[in-house]
Amino acid sequence: MFKSNNLVARIFERQIRTPPPGTSVYSSRQFYENLVPSHTIYDVQCPDHSFRKFTDDGLYLISFSRNHHELIVYRPTWLTFSCSGEDCDAHDLPVAARRFESFFTQLHCLSLASSNELLCKDFFLYLERKQFGIFVTSTTQTHDAPATSGAVHGIPSIEMITFHLVRLEDGVILDEKVFRDDFIYLAHNTGVFLYDDLLAIVSLRYQVIHILQIKDSGHLVNVRVIGAFCREDDELFLESNLQFMAIGDMLKPQHSDASNDENMLQDIPSTRDSPFLGGIKQRLLSFIFRGIWNEETDQRLRVQCLKKKFYFHFQDYVDLVIWKVQFLDRHHLLIKFGSVDGVLSRSADHHPAFFAVYDMVYAEFVAFYQNSADELYLLYEQFVDHFLAPSRNSLHVNFISSHSNNMYALEQLRSIKSKSSNVSQFVKKTLASLPFPCQSQSPSPYFDQSLFRFDEKLISATDRHRQSTDHPIKFISRRQPKVPKFKIKPGMSSPEEGSGDGRTKKISSFLFHPILPLVISVQQTLFLQQSVVNIHFRR
Repeated sequence: MFKSNNLVARIFERQIRTPPPGTSVYSSRQFYENLVPSHTIYDVQCPDHSFRKFTDDGLYLISFSRNHHELIVYRPTWLTFSCSGEDCDAHDLPVAARRFESFFTQLHCLSLASSNELLCKDFFLYLERKQFGIFVTSTTQTHDAPATSGAVHGIPSIEMITFHLVRLEDGVILDEKVFRDDFIYLAHNTGVFLYDDLLAIVSLRYQVIHILQIKDSGHLVNVRVIGAFCREDDELFLESNLQFMAIGDMLKPQHSDASNDENMLQDIPSTRDSPFLGGIKQRLLSFIFRGIWNEETDQRLRVQCLKKKFYFHFQDYVDLVIWKVQFLDRHHLLIKFGSVDGVLSRSADHHPAFFAVYDMVYAEFVAFYQNSADELYLLYEQFVDHFLAPSRNSLHVNFISSHSNNMYALEQLRSIKSKSSNVSQFVKKTLASLPFPCQSQSPSPYFDQSLFRFDEKLISATDRHRQSTDHPIKFISRRQPKVPKFKIKPGMSSPEEGSGDGRTKKISSFLFHPILPLVISVQQTLFLQQSVVNIHFRR
């Protein structure tokens, strides 16, 4: 059905037409074809802060001070000014429009980091239902950390990592959770995942998954710890059995006195010093063994299959460590395993990796895949929204484009696959993004690929820095493929302004408001010079 480019005509059309059942939100989002950022204010006068993102409900803008000690929370407003005459659009904007305060109102400035801690500027999670924000401060990491009991060799250590739960409405710090001498991958929320009110934190150093619950009262409550033990009573059960075995050895007929018996009681081994594998590793190996065992019914073929697929790779399975974790629902986790060398590697897709689905209720694995498995890729291609669903806790977030719900994204994925010379390597590279970092995509309608087309090498919904370009980034209408709807240009209005050295590498980040036609572009160099902040909005 033809849609007018005139906004008034589309509003009138909405009054006389009823959208098909279940498409009312999608029909409303089509209005963004007419409501686009049409004006740019270059080099806005703003505080020298590190801007993180808008919250998914659009109520707050999160930023951090340059010394990484303070959290600054802003409320997005809108530029208002008066003019004399009839055609206000022909008038220049007032001088006050170049100030950051014309678009945003500061609500809170909280000091979260102590003297030896720094705020992690790449970490932020938002619980929309209660307007709670989760922030992290930490000390500097030590690469040559001394070996401690239970720690994985080769993983650096951070003396103190503190999670802060802040109510953004009034700026009150509600609770804190501290991890000592540990290592959690905090960049881009990689090592932490939020699902409703459940929080999963992965300790890479000690290979433990901490499950916490965020109460309505604002308290972080420990729910369970998955690692060496998988059930609440595992440690008690093993301790009691070790004590029973040790007492049984004492009762055997032998020549000993009371002092020797007392020494033997003190020497009863602890489960923490046990030579056995941890609980989650034991369950993983058992699941792999049973899966290979059930592949064959003939006993002779079964033994050969076990030798080839299990015992030959047994040490490789034993050496696997947890890389990343995400919730699939309230009871199941998707866990990525790999080698120790690939934990902190920037080219992790070159290392062997495996994916496993873990049931927290029954403390067992229910699926196991290699990172080149065609079965897992087909699930990813057809049902990728199920991997993204945990971060979709609000209505507008449910419309983030993916190849499961958008034919243009699916065509793009299949086109890349058809051009790949090695399908196996393509599958590995594609599945390397799993598990998805939590809340890493912008729900802005301008990234809806059914409405707009844009160069994903320069800009995308994913929360990442991009290499800056001197040319404007075009957003082209899907309905009218030859009509650019709007442009966004980071940096100065012309290349001659600002730094004259064109060889300086510049990176840009884009903060799209999830509802309003409002975008912040931040261009910075790698030499810690002050950023160039532009505001793009509909005038």
